[in-house]
Amino acid sequence: MKKRLYSIAVILLFGIGISAQKTDSVKQEIKKDAKKVGTAVKDGAEWTGKTAEKGYDATKKGVKKATKWTKKTAKKGAKAVDKTYQDAKADIKKD
Repeated sequence: MKKRLYSIAVILLFGIGISAQKTDSVKQEIKKDAKKVGTAVKDGAEWTGKTAEKGYDATKKGVKKATKWTKKTAKKGAKAVDKTYQDAKADIKKD
């Protein structure tokens, strides 16, 4: 009977020892993972900031180009309307 109790106690202590070792390694793995996540978040934030700046610059240039194009097109439209008006006015005088 004593041998069985000793055997059970040894197995129980052995299991506890292994469990304690796993717990420490799990804690270490969690710390490593937390560092990796922190690094990934930092890198992601930097990338997002750079991309946002590039997008801002591209939008700014696009708006400037669109404004110039709209201005030129409006001038052409105004000239076309004026020419049509002058032609219509001249046709009315002929009649």
